[in-house]
Amino acid sequence: MKGTALTGATLTGIGAIAVWAFLALLGRWAAPLPPLQVTALAFAVGGTLGFGIVAARGGLERLRQPPLAWAHGVGGLFGYHALYFAAITWAPPVTANLLNYLWPLLIVLLSAPVLGMRLGPRRLAGTALGFAGCAVLIGGGADLPTGSALGLVCALAAALVWATYSVASRRMAAVPTEAVAGFCLGAAVLAGLAHLGFETWMQPGPGQWLAVLLLGMGPVGAAFFLWDVGMKRGDPRLLGTLAYATPVASTVLLVVAGEGVLDARVGIATALVAGGGMLAATAR
Repeated sequence: MKGTALTGATLTGIGAIAVWAFLALLGRWAAPLPPLQVTALAFAVGGTLGFGIVAARGGLERLRQPPLAWAHGVGGLFGYHALYFAAITWAPPVTANLLNYLWPLLIVLLSAPVLGMRLGPRRLAGTALGFAGCAVLIGGGADLPTGSALGLVCALAAALVWATYSVASRRMAAVPTEAVAGFCLGAAVLAGLAHLGFETWMQPGPGQWLAVLLLGMGPVGAAFFLWDVGMKRGDPRLLGTLAYATPVASTVLLVVAGEGVLDARVGIATALVAGGGMLAATAR
């Protein structure tokens, strides 16, 4: 693929990036529901809606995929979101959210060894700035509440899982996007079983039900279909770098909603992460 032209597939992937700006805020609105419970409920909503649309279009046969495709789809979706919701529940949401956004950097870096795509100095410089932003965030974390360490580890693990899932999607271009509906339902079942084994059910209130519904309709639903198209037929390097806009937008939403404070450390980290993405996005 030459250059970083905004093809239709890449623009579709950018749509997912925009929707994901609301993931952190909606995840916080669902608190204090247990992370695995939120994951199960949100995927049940997203998977059911997706399944209904696929069925209405007569594409149910596309859900018949080999075991490797199901392992990749269900494992990636379930693993990432279980870790992400745990991160923003067990650690300060702004800090956990920004650490999670190491995944765009990892997508760009993994595009070279996994997909054979050239990176170049501008992309490498951009990813270095993004990493520096995360380092500032961690390095200034002496004031983090006691017990936040596990949440921060979950945020970093979530970044690795999503980057691996996204880049590996390129290797599974033959798997149709409609199959994502089945993967969402599979992730809902897996999260539900894990919830029963490790958590206690908490009855959601009206606001939490609304948050779960919105999660399933957008960040844990439609966004996956958009992202699948973008990663399989668009430019993963460009999508990975443009995804740095999401932590900026999501952090602002968290702060506006009163879920965090935009202090100097967070502001510098956000600027570095966003600046790195902008620099890398201009590469050819």
